[in-house]
Amino acid sequence: MGTVRAVVVLVHAGVAALWLGSMAYSLFVVQPKLARMVDAPPAEEPQRVEDAQRILAHGNRWPVTGLIGVLWVTGLALALLAQERSATGWTVLAVKAALLAGASGLFWWVSWRGWPRRVFALPAELPGLQRRFRLVALTMCGLVGAAYALGVTAGH
Repeated sequence: MGTVRAVVVLVHAGVAALWLGSMAYSLFVVQPKLARMVDAPPAEEPQRVEDAQRILAHGNRWPVTGLIGVLWVTGLALALLAQERSATGWTVLAVKAALLAGASGLFWWVSWRGWPRRVFALPAELPGLQRRFRLVALTMCGLVGAAYALGVTAGH
């Protein structure tokens, strides 16, 4: 493996691991603790949890957009730097691209459609929106995780 390709592989895998790890930490550590940290009567809890999530999420859209952009650019570079690729290799590449496209699309929805809905939601709408966001986040994490695992497996 050439030096340039090795650097691109490390950047690609590192950025993918960073995004996957960030999502997993948020989903399985931070978000479950938020509800326990909020000291509010049950009727006010969804709004207080929402406020805490909004504070944590503020300013994260563009750094994650950057991570996604780096994944696309380094993935394209790796596809172009490949010496030869078998039919199976092209299939793996296509599946990885489809997984990343799905995760990218979900991130777009969360960032530019879902969050505005949450910001302007009525208190009674918050629990349903929070459940939908969790499902979308779990799906996005699964897509990125599958692409990562496929890339690591295919590389060996």
